[in-house]
Amino acid sequence: MAETPAVLLVGGMGTRLRPVVPNAPKPLAAVGNKSFLELLVLQLSVQGIRRIVMCTGYMSDQIEAHFGDGRNWGVAIQHSKELQPMGTGGAVKLAQSFVQDSPEFFVMNGDSFMELDFGRMLQFHCGHGAVMTLAARRVENAGRYGTLQLGSDQRITGFLEKTGSEAPGLVNAGVYVFDQDLLRRIPDGPCSLERDIFPGLVSHGMYALEHRGVFIDIGTPEDYARAQEICDCLYEAASYKQ
Repeated sequence: MAETPAVLLVGGMGTRLRPVVPNAPKPLAAVGNKSFLELLVLQLSVQGIRRIVMCTGYMSDQIEAHFGDGRNWGVAIQHSKELQPMGTGGAVKLAQSFVQDSPEFFVMNGDSFMELDFGRMLQFHCGHGAVMTLAARRVENAGRYGTLQLGSDQRITGFLEKTGSEAPGLVNAGVYVFDQDLLRRIPDGPCSLERDIFPGLVSHGMYALEHRGVFIDIGTPEDYARAQEICDCLYEAASYKQ
């Protein structure tokens, strides 16, 4: 798994978080005495994933200046910089040249953390011959997320848009395993994985692996404040060698 790269989506503008983090890109928002993005890099490196591609955009210079080539974190970081907003799908496609030598690779949202075993997720993905596997998490209030519909074999049968309902649900936790076939299906130019790509691939073998660990998305001021409250728990989870 050491040769399997991880693509981190860190180019978004983070408009909802800007009232409390006005002068930095969202992934560089501080959680404790480090940036949230360092938490993700720590989690990857502890589990032996040391090839990282950062898909930058908004305030990209800050991310590139902070991490450089990754040597201070014991990883190798390359930067794929978008010159216009590309969306999550467009950003992954733009980074194609960095991962084209890898049959599978991880993709992660740069503003959420999910405690999981990357090796187990990769094994599940390969064992099911999946075109994509995502980490899923059951939450008490799924209102601000889209929810997943699954068959009995954990195959994804549908994606439901955000409803605003405060009911529990199984949600996309923002960590994926992609194979090269999925990457080839993403068109050049701006697009969204969640809205434009995934719904059209339901019949091609997409799976969800449910996890029960710590999960947080720092996209809103309320959840960013909660990340500060559980800071020690997040670093403990990120440092755990599965």
